[in-house]
Amino acid sequence: MTAGVRNWRAALSGAICAAVLTGAGLTGCGGSSPEPEEEVNELVSQPAEVIEERAMEAALAADAVRLTGDIITEGRKFRIDMRLGPDGGIGEVSTQGMNFELLRVGEDLFLKADGAFWQHQWEDGDEEAEAGIDPSGTLEGKYVKVAPDDPVYGTLSGFTEKNTMIPLLITMEGERSTGERGEIDGIETIGVLAGEGAGGVLDVALVGDPYPLRFARAGEAGQLSLLDWDQEFTLRAPKEEDILDYGDKMILPPEEESGGEGGEGEG
Repeated sequence: MTAGVRNWRAALSGAICAAVLTGAGLTGCGGSSPEPEEEVNELVSQPAEVIEERAMEAALAADAVRLTGDIITEGRKFRIDMRLGPDGGIGEVSTQGMNFELLRVGEDLFLKADGAFWQHQWEDGDEEAEAGIDPSGTLEGKYVKVAPDDPVYGTLSGFTEKNTMIPLLITMEGERSTGERGEIDGIETIGVLAGEGAGGVLDVALVGDPYPLRFARAGEAGQLSLLDWDQEFTLRAPKEEDILDYGDKMILPPEEESGGEGGEGEG
């Protein structure tokens, strides 16, 4: 495997980890928010700690969710739109003019990125940059398949798993208190404040299951919406012609791919 391929893998893993692990990556199928019920649930009379606990329990027990919003860390802003379910997930992450998509269908994990992303990785590379090879034209619009035995697989696949993402993204610090009641998409909510709001604010549904519906991160570091709880959606693997297994071949210029030594069609 070439240095450039290693570089984009390390850069991608590092960028997402920075966005999520330091305080927290798609367009899925549409869906509606849970239908409101006539009466609020029992959380309305519970202390803040219980409301938060019930909300997290409901979130982890749900089959599916859509996460959208912004994550800001170390002055860098990430826009995410991720759909996570029991059989995988699909999500888009945008940052600094670059966009990439993660798709997991069962155990199969794919990365798809725009030319700006690959160009950035190429410019940060070693061997490819020195050789004048730019992989962005070859890789743009393609789904790069990540092998299960690759060390980065576990990291990237975690960002397509609901029960990995939610605890990483929803973190609060400080003494809990009950906030104001409100409404999100027609659903009555109640807030849980950490550190009087400075450590994060979690808005929890008061009708139906106590799902978390919105989370404002500490220090004005972004806000997430949690939508379409338990709404089914379809995941489809890319077409074979749109998939590339990473390796030397995918970063070669087109003329080298088609006519180089050892290429397809050689006897």
